[in-house]
Amino acid sequence: MQFSREFSDKQIVTTLSTQLSWSHFIELLPVKSDGARLYYARDAAEQNLGVRDLRKAIARKAYERKEIANSHLSELSAVPFNVFKDPYLLDILGLRENFLEADLEKAVLTGLEAFILEFGHGITFVARQKRMIIDGEDIVLDLLLYHRVLKRLVAVELKIGKFKAEYKGQMELYLKWLDKFERQPDEEAPIGIILCATASREKIELLEMDKAGIAVAEYWTHLPAKDIFEAKVTELLIEAQERLERRKLMPVGKPTKQIEFFIEDTDSKEF
Repeated sequence: MQFSREFSDKQIVTTLSTQLSWSHFIELLPVKSDGARLYYARDAAEQNLGVRDLRKAIARKAYERKEIANSHLSELSAVPFNVFKDPYLLDILGLRENFLEADLEKAVLTGLEAFILEFGHGITFVARQKRMIIDGEDIVLDLLLYHRVLKRLVAVELKIGKFKAEYKGQMELYLKWLDKFERQPDEEAPIGIILCATASREKIELLEMDKAGIAVAEYWTHLPAKDIFEAKVTELLIEAQERLERRKLMPVGKPTKQIEFFIEDTDSKEF
């Protein structure tokens, strides 16, 4: 009875039943949101996930973190929807307290397979410390990945602190270089992601990072207890929904000038 209520669309059930076992559906039934339930079902089918991997995806709030990342993107975004997450859970890397950026990069490379699985499906590794020479100066990108489904290079920068506005210009330079020297004729324009310990969400929104093809996300190196984790993700999701509502209320088009001009009386001695 519960199955018939939660999966009422016969066409969807017909498709999923050929790819998922009854054990998969048992894991999906407790998921409260219709959107989340369908997301996990389709993801499990497309990625051929076992029951254990499906259970892990649900526990780690993959759907909710995708929705939080999507909330950072506008209608004019150059970053595709449903590609990134926020935050990323890098507890799999075993980092200790007070680590440096070099430690973070080393941990990512050591646990590269786990990192890529957390990062997303269809991602392949291209290079680390990608060297770019601009005006005779060596500039280095932390990680260069490739998204096979989107057919795009993905530039990744790892930051141990809070997001800073200057990171936008840095990533834009990387993307322009990659677009000019590395992009193949059949590929889409490269996109970038900046992973920070703390994301300054208002600053990111004001900078309109997504229009430049750049996503910004937090990463957590330690997964909190289940109840704390769920509460934090719920809080971020509510903030994301409020952000979307505010965006809908923003005026569309060019702002109207309040003052066209003023005349200064140079002959008057009064102030």
